[in-house]
Amino acid sequence: MLSSSSTLALAANRPMAGGLGVLAGWLRAAFAGGRNNFLAGHKGTPGTEPLVPLTTMVRAATGWWSALPSGSFLARHKRAPGTEPLVPLTTMVRAATGWWSARPSLAFLAEPSLATVTDRHSFRVFGRSADGMTADAASDDGSDYHLPVFPTGVSEWMDAGPDSFIIDATLGGGGHSEIFLSRGARVLGIDRDPDALAHARKRLARYGERFETWEGNFARLLEIPAIQGGERADGLLLDLGVSSHQLDCASRGFSFQREGPLDMRMGPSCRHSAADIVNTWPAADLTRLLFEVGEEPQARRIVAAIVARRTLRAFTTTTELAECIEKSVGRHSRIHPATRSFQAIRMTVNEELASLSAALEAAAGVLKPGGRLLVITFHSLEDRLVKHFLRHHSAPFIDDPGWPERRINPDCQFRLLARKAISPSAEETTRNPRSRSAKLRVAQLLE
Repeated sequence: MLSSSSTLALAANRPMAGGLGVLAGWLRAAFAGGRNNFLAGHKGTPGTEPLVPLTTMVRAATGWWSALPSGSFLARHKRAPGTEPLVPLTTMVRAATGWWSARPSLAFLAEPSLATVTDRHSFRVFGRSADGMTADAASDDGSDYHLPVFPTGVSEWMDAGPDSFIIDATLGGGGHSEIFLSRGARVLGIDRDPDALAHARKRLARYGERFETWEGNFARLLEIPAIQGGERADGLLLDLGVSSHQLDCASRGFSFQREGPLDMRMGPSCRHSAADIVNTWPAADLTRLLFEVGEEPQARRIVAAIVARRTLRAFTTTTELAECIEKSVGRHSRIHPATRSFQAIRMTVNEELASLSAALEAAAGVLKPGGRLLVITFHSLEDRLVKHFLRHHSAPFIDDPGWPERRINPDCQFRLLARKAISPSAEETTRNPRSRSAKLRVAQLLE
């Protein structure tokens, strides 16, 4: 853990490149000043940049996080068969070599000293009843919890069978896991959200020992006990973004359409909430966050309104923020003007791009030769990251204008099964409108 007076070690051996490189510069400004910022550093790797600051936590609401002391980042593990406890995010996520080394990470994982636990047993999941489900729990079939995207495509491309071991690294409502289980596969479901794990365990209990869960961020795939024990998977699925249940549950604070605490954390391992960012970040940092991550063209006008409003009174609810944004820029289409801003803040709160980068780098280490990697994205930055990763790691040769001839690519590990991203059919977008921006990319680990 570095204090605000500590020296920031930057490795910048070559210029930032690529669509995400522009994010690096503005992160530096967030560390300036006398605030008690914590930096989850990444030292000694070319092209890496520091992280967003972790400012003092602002209590947004009396939700599932309220029972934890502000310094605690470890969830209480509910002892259930086949489930491993969540461990603090103690190891740094190393930026990838090659294509990713020149890009910044928006949020690497914290140093061990940041993950101090004062009382593991103080954690409780919001609104949870005695049976482990939330008060507004979904039906047993999961249809109103989360509707999985690409159900047919995922089933066909994963090609799971009775002898398969599949890792569903984004368990959610368990829809994709159920597809694999129905074909006879053994499935390990991973999620950082204790509520999602409780729902999936109840929904998929009929599959017995063929379904197990592990609580944690998919950035830590290499820490899975089975993987550390030498087992490798036939398939790995990453279905990125927020689940339908998280969006629809007002108390989670993801939706601008329902009043709830300004939270947006996918799980108790997240170190700061949306309220922290909105109420404490400098205007310049907020502007660049909305513009670069959210791709919001009205970022400056929105941030000016946010700063003016928070000077009078801090934001505490989602509707307060959504109304402030709408008043500042107006509403000119069916898309709510707060959509991009909410998405950018959520991705930063949950360190989504850094987690995705870490998971992609770990994929080859958890798959068997011939194992399949399926990634579903909903955001252009996520899809760009996946596309560039797979393009580089599937190229047998690499070239550079300054080289006399092309060279063998030492990072070539995958073969693309689909050359381009797969989009949902018109039938699926009609059945599930939230799938309209989804893209599926598929690769196979080389034999």
